[in-house]
Amino acid sequence: MPNESATLGPPSPLEAAVRVAILAYDGCMGAEVLGLSDVLLVANRISAMRRPDAPAPFSVAIIGTHAGTVRLAGGAQLSVVAPAPFDLLVVPAFDFSGSEEITAALAALDAEKALIRRAAEQRKVASICGGSLLLADAGLLDGRQATTAWALAGEMARRYPRVEVLPDAVLVRAGEIVTSGAFTAYGDLALQLIRDCAGSSLARAVGRFSLIDQGPRSQAPYLDRRLGHKRKESFARAVGAWFEQRLAERYRLSALAASFNLSSRTLLRRFRAEAGCSPLDLLHDLRIEKAKLLLETTTLGVAQVAAEVGYLDVATFSRLFARHTQLTPATFRKRFQAVDVAVF
Repeated sequence: MPNESATLGPPSPLEAAVRVAILAYDGCMGAEVLGLSDVLLVANRISAMRRPDAPAPFSVAIIGTHAGTVRLAGGAQLSVVAPAPFDLLVVPAFDFSGSEEITAALAALDAEKALIRRAAEQRKVASICGGSLLLADAGLLDGRQATTAWALAGEMARRYPRVEVLPDAVLVRAGEIVTSGAFTAYGDLALQLIRDCAGSSLARAVGRFSLIDQGPRSQAPYLDRRLGHKRKESFARAVGAWFEQRLAERYRLSALAASFNLSSRTLLRRFRAEAGCSPLDLLHDLRIEKAKLLLETTTLGVAQVAAEVGYLDVATFSRLFARHTQLTPATFRKRFQAVDVAVF
């Protein structure tokens, strides 16, 4: 199960600031670097308002493998300092547009991976979003549970089979290593760090000030499994396209197999070898994604949505929907239904 109550260790006394080092490198996501730094700055400011005579709970340094300048993913440049003693190293994600670019990016970050390995020997390490790929490539996550951005979960599981990837989780702790989910999970990581090291009261205040959700969270409602399936090889993609034209029709394996001129047994074996799941699993995924879209963009009732995607029994549909998203259809609609709001 996803570890939504991940901690970064026992609270540190406020008399000794927790030294957080955020690793910046060429191609990293600047918002994750600066966002985490700024949330911890807010924590320091609120703490000072509450206890003017107390030391700041955090000191933050943005480091590189050596002092100098790095170019962030969007092209901006950022000055970094050389590594100095720290209590926690945080690794952000890097930019990419495909699997080959992930391979190239990881290959170019050998110095960063060496620093991460050295840090893990004596210090706590955390990652944001795709930063978990760097931790995994450095060998830190073998035999451990971890999370990453939901869109990267399949890629991470394929590349690092010794890592137990939890795609729904926002925060996962495995020993002294904490991984966090998608892009803005730097907020979740920051609040957990504040909670562990400076107390829940300060974490609540920072969360309210920063508009960061503070309850247990999951990435499940945001998953779009069609994106993962489209990265599969051609056969699985072709099966998915066949299903997308027939979402409301009754599932018949024999008809599917006949359309590809294969026996049912051969189709099942070939599909599972390529996609890692059954064709029926894929069909359920695609139906739920279509149901999510209908709940977001139409006023159809839940029973109508269920029928549109091939489920005649509303209770069965609702259970399956909740299993995929961890929300009921009604709750999902309330949270995500598109509403046009005039700002200017």
